[in-house]
Formats: sequence, C-alpha cells, structure tokens
Amino acid sequence: MKYLKGISIMGKMMVLEGCILLIPLLVIPFYPKEIVYSFKFLIPSLSSILLGLLVFQKKKGELNSYRLVVFAWGYGFLLASIPFYCLGNMSFIQSLFESVSGFTTTGLSVLDVESLPHIYLFYRGFLQYVGGLGFVMMMLLFIQEKESVTLYQAEGHPDKLMPTIGKTVKVIVMMYGFFLLVGTILYTVFGMPVFDSLVHSMCALSTGGFSNRLESIGYYHSLPIEWITVFLMLIGTTNFSLLLLLFRKRFKDFFRSSEIRFLIGVILISIPLMTIFLAGNGESLSNSSELAFFNAFSALSTTGYSTCSYSQWPETALTIMILLMIVGGGIGSTAGGIKLGRVCILIKNMVWNIKKKMIPDRRVTLTYYCKGSEKELLEFSQVEEALTYAQTYLLIFMAGTIALTFFSGCTVLEGAFEFASSLGTVGLSIGVTSASTTSICLLIEIIGMILGRLEIFVLIQALFKK
Repeated sequence: MKYLKGISIMGKMMVLEGCILLIPLLVIPFYPKEIVYSFKFLIPSLSSILLGLLVFQKKKGELNSYRLVVFAWGYGFLLASIPFYCLGNMSFIQSLFESVSGFTTTGLSVLDVESLPHIYLFYRGFLQYVGGLGFVMMMLLFIQEKESVTLYQAEGHPDKLMPTIGKTVKVIVMMYGFFLLVGTILYTVFGMPVFDSLVHSMCALSTGGFSNRLESIGYYHSLPIEWITVFLMLIGTTNFSLLLLLFRKRFKDFFRSSEIRFLIGVILISIPLMTIFLAGNGESLSNSSELAFFNAFSALSTTGYSTCSYSQWPETALTIMILLMIVGGGIGSTAGGIKLGRVCILIKNMVWNIKKKMIPDRRVTLTYYCKGSEKELLEFSQVEEALTYAQTYLLIFMAGTIALTFFSGCTVLEGAFEFASSLGTVGLSIGVTSASTTSICLLIEIIGMILGRLEIFVLIQALFKK
C-alpha cells in the first residue's frame, strides 16, 4: 500500500468540507427571513476551514490512502451534524444520523421535513449530491495530488475514464452537472416547484432519496414526475464509465455491458412478480403495475423514493424489495448494495460450474464478462473478490437485522427491510425509523449506512492494514 503525505492532505480535506457548509447560504437571497440560520452554518464552516489551514501547515506525517478516506468521511459526518444539532430539537445521535444518512446517500430521516426551513431542505439535498460523488472526488476537482490515483481508487472508484485522474473527475462532475440541470428543468416543466425540483434532482441523481415532502414522490400524484425520477435514478445507479458511453452515443457498447443486461433482467423479473403479489392483495392491476414499476427501480437503484406506504404491502412483495435492496446498483456508481456487477459475476460463475458438470471433461468452456467496449475472460480473482464481498455483506445484513429486531421490538421482516435499507444506503422505511426511534437503533443503522457507503473493505483496510 502506497503511503501519502497524509497530514497535509487531511488539512485540505478539512478546508473543503468546511466550504461545503457555506453552499446552503446561497439560499438566503431567495428566502431572506432565513438569515437567522446562517450562523448555524457559518461557525462550524469557518472553524473547519481555519483548523484545516493549521493542519495543512504540518507537512510531516504519513497515512495510507484508506485511512485518509475514512478520516474524510468520519470528519465530514461529524462536521455536517453540527447545523442539525444547532436546530435545538435534535439529540446528538439524531443529528449524526441525519448527517450520515445524507452523506452516505441513504435517505432515512428522523426530521419532520414539512416544518424545516428551506436552507435545511437544500442542505440535506446538497449533502447527498456531494456524498454521491465522494469527498475525494470533490477534492481532486480542485486540488491535484501526486497520489490522486491511489486516493481515487481507495474511495471505491474502480474506473479511470480519461488518461488522467484530473480529467476523469472533471468529466464525471460535468456529466452529473448536466443531468442535474436536465432533471431540474423536467421536474419544473411538469409542475414541481423550482426549489423542490432542484432538491429532488440532486437526491435522485445521487441515489439518495431525501425529499421535501413526508409522502416523498407520492405527494405530487404525477405519473410524469415518477417517470422523470426513474430516469434520474437509473442515471445515478449506472457505472460512470457506462454513462460516458452514453454521452459518446456508443449505445451498442452500452447495452453489451453485462451489468446493464443483468439490470434489465432483474427488472423484467421483479416488476411482474411484484405486480402479481400486489394485485393479489386487493390492488387494481393498473395501480399494482405502477407501484411495482416505480418502487422496484427505487429499491434496486438504492435511491429510496417512494410513492406509497409499505405498511399494507404483502410480505411477498416486501421480500422482493429486500432482495432488490441487497443486490443494489452499478459498481462505481453512487448506489449501494452488493452491486449488480458482483452479483452478475457470481451468477455467471454458478452457471459455468453447472455447465461443467453437464458436458464431457475434455470440452473447454469459457465465461466472459463484458464492460461495454471491453470483453474480458472471467477470472478466478474476480469471482473470489465478488464472493468474499457478498458473503461479508450478507453476514453483516443478518447480524444487523437481528440486532435491529431485538432492540426495536419489530418483526424480523420489518427489521430485515429496515436494515437492508440502511446497509444498501437505500432510505426506504417500513416505519421502524422515525423521530421516536431509540438511539441504539439509530446507531445500528448508522453503522450499516457507513459500512454500505464505504464498501466494508475500505474500513477493514484502514483499521488493520499496516
């Protein structure tokens, strides 16, 4: 593992994260009465910037890239919780929960969003937008380090889209800026207020799911708005390198990707099944298909927007939602979960092993994994990595489900749904998470959200790799 000038880079990250808290102040000219909240952002922001400048002066001291990434996220969680705590009606754990839920792009909330000032509504959405891109990605947009590649990969970005990391980061940020603009315009055209349009676009693209409404997307009762949201969720859950193929109009290569084909297959199976189960529960066929379509995409993309309450859903439909949340979105995207690519590799390996038992020993069979324009032979190291991650993820999911069920007193299915949502950074809730949820339950979900966003092994390598 390559070591970096860690203390100096830590200072730069602290300055950047302090600057992030200044952005919500741009809302004040549009809502002048909310200037009373400005100091709740200014004080922690300026304190972080000054402290970061002091730390930056200390040139000595080395840290491996994984520890730097974990520091950036951990410090960001604590710093971003301060404006929430300054509201005065939240405990420290609740404030930290809201901050972690924002930056990890989860979307679970303990706030009454209908009574929040606009500056806080924008703040929550902006946290998710930044969290979707990642702190290291944001830092590399402004500051290039010699060790940029190491930091970029340590944060969980596997692909270098351009010849240099600097150009790669700029391309990704430009793509997300473009889709943010498109989403905001489309939402506004179809009847959503401009402010709501901006916030929902940020949260849909980052697969975050924070909303300005308690009823989420269901508040608007608009099929066009649901379709726009699905479009933005799909963009957010798609691998950055595959998005670049779309920008370059290489549609054939895009649809050749094993990950995209697997995503289409999962959707074609899950939506009809959910429609059948919902229709069997008393819903009309048209309403069932509409509910299944939107909520299946929301779960698989790990966004967490909803159009209904899940309290009356049949257990069969809820089970499919849990499975979709566990599978998650694309590798290298803003989504959580085990990831489509890993699950696809495991299924390809399973099919290959079954085929081997059905053909003569002398016949050679090969399995390929397509990344769009590149078709690679599936190797043992890829299968091993995917299997190890999936096994670890499922063990954590089972442990978290048991813990949440025990401490909250909910049913096992409710505990599984809620912790799958936390660990997959989804944000859908069956009612376990609210302002009255105990601190121990919130801490369990916080641990799940952090493990899900940092993809487990980053934390392990930060803590134990020498």
